[in-house]
Amino acid sequence: MTSSSINTPVAVVTGGARGIGLAIGNWFLAHDYRVALIDIDAETLTQTAKTLNNPERVLAIHSDVSKPDQVQTAIEQVEKKFGRIDALVNNAGVAVFKPIGETTFEEFRHVLGTNLDGAFLCSQACVPVMKKGGQGGAIVNIASISGLRASTLRVAYGTSKAALLHMTKQQAVELGTVGIRANAVAPGPVDTEMAKLVHSIAIRSDYYDTIPMNRYATTEEIANAVGFLCSPAASFINGQYLAVDGGFDASGVGIPTLRLNQTGSL
Repeated sequence: MTSSSINTPVAVVTGGARGIGLAIGNWFLAHDYRVALIDIDAETLTQTAKTLNNPERVLAIHSDVSKPDQVQTAIEQVEKKFGRIDALVNNAGVAVFKPIGETTFEEFRHVLGTNLDGAFLCSQACVPVMKKGGQGGAIVNIASISGLRASTLRVAYGTSKAALLHMTKQQAVELGTVGIRANAVAPGPVDTEMAKLVHSIAIRSDYYDTIPMNRYATTEEIANAVGFLCSPAASFINGQYLAVDGGFDASGVGIPTLRLNQTGSL
């Protein structure tokens, strides 16, 4: 590390190889951070690091965030290379979409292991490094609209995200005293490659009917919200969640009809 780089802030982004995580990583890079991208998908992570082609500012770490030993090793690598951690974004997540009666205990635990345990373990590992730097820090947990409102086939996913929202408040209360803020972003449907594969035309149409803005979010829109919460502009925001969902959480039934009445057309 050079004397100039030691003062450059560092962000850790889990699930950073693609999609929302990569967009968040790119936001930090565009705002003069150094970035550690952690992901379980080694092949995609390697390709992402190659595409970014910035070894001085980007550290790609293959790790399973649900495994305590792997998390600790990963964060030690970050500290060794960059010397500090200023922001942690707990974005890594998995999902199983099945009815309650068909969701196995193993599947339930797998989802909670990554989405909830992973955020807990990464926060626990990063906080001592943040404290050591003396500059405070910011944690942003990527929850979901599914943590705010129930939906079919989401007993594991929705439960994990609801628990993550409460853990955010716990972190805010305990860590705010040492200058570390914790907040959450709850995305609605996001136009990722994964969504394009999983969401049929009929499903997308159903979402459009319920989202007042009549579209999915872009990954960049989620990244902008995360970046704001990590920035000095959000210096007194702590223990909050921000739904980036086009009004999805606020809406009820009858949106298409109301739209028709207001505009004369859908």
